[in-house]
Amino acid sequence: MNHLNCLPQDGIFWGQHILQGAVARLGEHGIHRPMTFTVEPLTKLYQDCVRSNLKQAVGSFMELPAHVPDVAVQAGLDACLRAGAESIVALGGGSVLDAAKAVSYLHHERTGRYLPIAALPTTLSGSEFSHYFGITETDGPEKFKRSHAVRETVPKVVVIDPVLVFDTPRALLLSSAIKGMDHAVEGMRKVTKEHPHAIMAASGLARFMTVLRKWPQAMTTREALDKGLVTPDDLLQLQLAAWQCYFSPASVIYGLSHRIGHILGGTFGLPHSATSCITLAPVIRACADFYGDKLGIFFADNGAASRDVDAAAHLADSISQMVKSLGLPDRIGAFDLDRAKLPEVARLLKKNYPNEVADLGNNASVKLDALLESLW
Repeated sequence: MNHLNCLPQDGIFWGQHILQGAVARLGEHGIHRPMTFTVEPLTKLYQDCVRSNLKQAVGSFMELPAHVPDVAVQAGLDACLRAGAESIVALGGGSVLDAAKAVSYLHHERTGRYLPIAALPTTLSGSEFSHYFGITETDGPEKFKRSHAVRETVPKVVVIDPVLVFDTPRALLLSSAIKGMDHAVEGMRKVTKEHPHAIMAASGLARFMTVLRKWPQAMTTREALDKGLVTPDDLLQLQLAAWQCYFSPASVIYGLSHRIGHILGGTFGLPHSATSCITLAPVIRACADFYGDKLGIFFADNGAASRDVDAAAHLADSISQMVKSLGLPDRIGAFDLDRAKLPEVARLLKKNYPNEVADLGNNASVKLDALLESLW
């Protein structure tokens, strides 16, 4: 039986020049006495567009490292409790959004009440549309990023305005788009081609590709805007693509590309979005038999990839070429991780994510070892 699980989001608002007005009306959606979660590089954006328009604000919290370590989550919770915060405004990328969700969850554990979240996303991964979040546990023999899925933590309100991504660092912005594509592709694991996820994801991935194919080389977004090589509408199209790729997160279960990314990021410190640049295309190839004809949804409009395996190969090639054309890292070896750690990566995957590893088919354990070596 097909099904669509819907998350309790009140409203998603998008368009150019809407940010300040939308922030001023957050109270209409239950965002009262908010604490703003953000990071230091976004201080100017926070001061110019958010703080002056935010009503009843109780302060800001900026000690939010990447990969959401548990100690930062606890500090964020403590800040909210001290200030008497009744909600959170999350201005930032996936790590800021994850931290807000984690604090909302722990606030419920402590007080019996979730803190409603308003999301102002500055990257393209789409975390603002989901109830998933990760917390990196730091008190064991090794760090481990544990995934959680709590419906009540999905942001009640999302505001999308191109100004939010004008100054996002190039590598972060573009790699987060690849993470958005990862949501589109791996979201196909447990649904049919007729599912709303499939239909929206196909549109979202095509929208990503259309804009990114013309993206200028070695230039910040602000420079590209100033020279007319990128327009604010291009940025809005990328933001909408992220939404389409992550349109039904409560109905899908993500796969091996995501799980490798959790280990490479949470345990070994690689940038979260960059992991999809490394893993997505190779995992598509390696798991082609598992997905079968479902990946053909991404080429339904142009007749490409007539056979099942061709669809996977064509999609993987398209994503791989996009990663290279954008100048993004596509190998683990581009980062400071000893190659001798690969068996440890494999061990953690086999221990914690056996179902996703099984997508590789017969002799999955051996295939996983070979796959990780190929990613180096």
